[in-house]
Amino acid sequence: MKKRLLGKPGTMLYPVPVVMVSCSDGTKDNIITVAWTGIVNSEPPILSVSIRKSRLSHSIIEKSREFVVNLTTEALVSATDFCGVRSGRDLDKFETLSLTKLPASVVNCPMIGESPVNIECRVRDVIEFPSHDVFFADIVAVHAGEDLFNREDKFELEKAGLLCFSHGGYFGVKQETLGRFGFSVMKPKTKKRLKKAAGSKRV
Repeated sequence: MKKRLLGKPGTMLYPVPVVMVSCSDGTKDNIITVAWTGIVNSEPPILSVSIRKSRLSHSIIEKSREFVVNLTTEALVSATDFCGVRSGRDLDKFETLSLTKLPASVVNCPMIGESPVNIECRVRDVIEFPSHDVFFADIVAVHAGEDLFNREDKFELEKAGLLCFSHGGYFGVKQETLGRFGFSVMKPKTKKRLKKAAGSKRV
């Protein structure tokens, strides 16, 4: 076992998903890149996004109480970074980055057409912290590109080339499946059957 070094408390939970959150105040649409996000409940489906108080999107979401979480990909890495470092107060990020606005089905803010998955959200609660506020939101609709479904209509998100964030850097999500939920306690017979069905894929 390697020797452990003691460090001061810090935000060292990595890697984390990185997403582009789109929002609107009714006249101005904006996008903010968020790395502090996650699912917090399954029934009903609820997620959270943590946003610094000084950001334009914070004030927009605080008033509108809705937003869209747009998953990001390796192809969107430049746009993802740009939306995290440039303020929407100075420019229109959709226009500057030539991103496509798609109408959401429930909320009144645009989805990003280049994103493989769009998650419409309505805020149910906000918890304030010193540097960031956490917006807890109900997932009210989910959209996914038809290219992520195979001939049997099975959803294959691994085809999207998703992006994650780790200690200051952007990384592609490894596509090889190392295991599936419950594989560590799976009966050998079941594992053999799934392996056969998947061909050369690991289960």
